[in-house]
Amino acid sequence: MQSTHPTPSSSPALPTALPTSVAWLGYGGLLPFAALAGIGWWAPGTPLWGTALLAYGAVILSFVGALHWGFAMVLGELSDRERTHRFVWSVVPSLLAWPAVLLPMAGGAALLIVGFAAHLVQDLRLASRAALPAWYLPLRWRLTVTACVCLALGAVAAHG
Repeated sequence: MQSTHPTPSSSPALPTALPTSVAWLGYGGLLPFAALAGIGWWAPGTPLWGTALLAYGAVILSFVGALHWGFAMVLGELSDRERTHRFVWSVVPSLLAWPAVLLPMAGGAALLIVGFAAHLVQDLRLASRAALPAWYLPLRWRLTVTACVCLALGAVAAHG
């Protein structure tokens, strides 16, 4: 039976430049974070802005966790142990995000920030073991920092 996994020589080259569609989607995904944190600062009486910020943060944290499920499926250079670790890690962000929406704003935002930071650490670990596109880590840093700043600003606004 022939393997369905591509050999290194048949694998497509990883793009070095950030694809335009990824830039639009990634940076566009920050708009709800920024808008909701802004509402918290400039119109804190707006109903549900804090709940919406935590819910959006939880959805995005779950989404980034799923990236590692995909990496585990396709990165041929991972050992079985590393692949299992990626699969296991991929569900942890969702398990952190879920209770975050049930907590008061400060606690929920803190839990999401911890989740985003932990996921970035996992991205860095993965990048030390496997070939990822050159644009991936710089993008993840920018998106993570911005999301965390917006969550922190929202938490401060909710208690201000």
